[in-house]
Amino acid sequence: MGESVLVFAPVPVLTVTVEQQVEAVELHLHPGGQGVWQARMISALGSPVTLCAALGGETGEALSKLIEDQGLTLRAVRRSGESGWYVHDRRQGQRREIAAAPGAPLARHDLDELHNLALAEGLKSAVAVLSGPADPSVVAADVYRRLAMDLAGNGVRVVADLSGTYLDAVAGAGVAVLKVSHEELLDHGRAASASLEDLVEAGRRLKGEGAEVVLVSRAEEPALAFFDDRVMLVRVPPLQVVEHRGAGDSMSAGVAAVLARGGTIEEAIRTGAAAGALNVTRHGLGTGRAEAIAELIPRVELEPLRS
Repeated sequence: MGESVLVFAPVPVLTVTVEQQVEAVELHLHPGGQGVWQARMISALGSPVTLCAALGGETGEALSKLIEDQGLTLRAVRRSGESGWYVHDRRQGQRREIAAAPGAPLARHDLDELHNLALAEGLKSAVAVLSGPADPSVVAADVYRRLAMDLAGNGVRVVADLSGTYLDAVAGAGVAVLKVSHEELLDHGRAASASLEDLVEAGRRLKGEGAEVVLVSRAEEPALAFFDDRVMLVRVPPLQVVEHRGAGDSMSAGVAAVLARGGTIEEAIRTGAAAGALNVTRHGLGTGRAEAIAELIPRVELEPLRS
C-alpha cells in the first residue's frame, strides 16, 4: 500500500471566480469541490494522492485538464451526463453566486464503474478519503456506505468528511476517522444545540456508532477530538482570516496525509489543525505551504476536556 492516499471525489465542479485586485479584474478557473481541495492539500504535504471522480461533457473535459495541471493523479470515469459548475463574483470582497449547476445525477452504469474504480485504487492505498458532493442530488449516499465498508473491511483506513445522509451512511462502516462540522451536526439534528455539552454528547454518540476517531470542527472555536476514550480540545494559533471556507477540508487532508505515512493520531490531528489554520490565511481553498504548516504544528495544543 505504501503511503499513498485515494481521494474519492465523485462529482467535482468547475469553478469560475471573478476577482479584482486594485484596478485589475481577474478571472480564475479551477477544479473545485471538497475532494479536489483535500487532494491538493494532501499533495502539498508530500503524500502521493490519486483523485477518483466521474467527469462528463465539456465541463468534464475542462476539469480533467485542470485537475492534472494541479499535479494530481486523476482516475476518472467518463460519465454520460454533464459535470457541475459555478460562477462566483468576489470583486466586492464577499462571494456572490452569479450562476451554478450541480450537474446531472450519476446514472447506474456510472455509479457501478465509479465504485469499482475507487475500490481498485483504494485497495492500493494506505488511506482513503471520502469527500461529499456539492449537491446531494447527483450521487446517492449508499455509494459511500458500500465503498466505506468494502475498503475498511479490507484493511484500508478510511477518513470520511461528510454530513447529512452521507454521514449516516458511513457512521457504522468502520471508518478510521469521521470529521464533521458543528453546523452540520445541528442542521442534521444530531446535536441539540451548539453548546459544548451538546456537541460533546453528539460526538460521543457518533464514536459509539463505530468510528475510531471523531473530529468536530467548530468554526473559530477549538475543534473537538474524540479518540482512545478521551475528548480533547484542539487549539490552534490565532491567524488573520482571508477565506474561512476550506479549513475543515484542509484539516481532513492533514489527518489523512499523516495516517498514510504511519503517524500517530495525535500527530495527525495536530497536522490537520495546522493545515486548516493556515488555509484561512489564503484565497485558494485547500492550499498552503508545507513549511508554514510544519511551523504551526508545534503551536497546536491538544487540551483534555475536563468533565
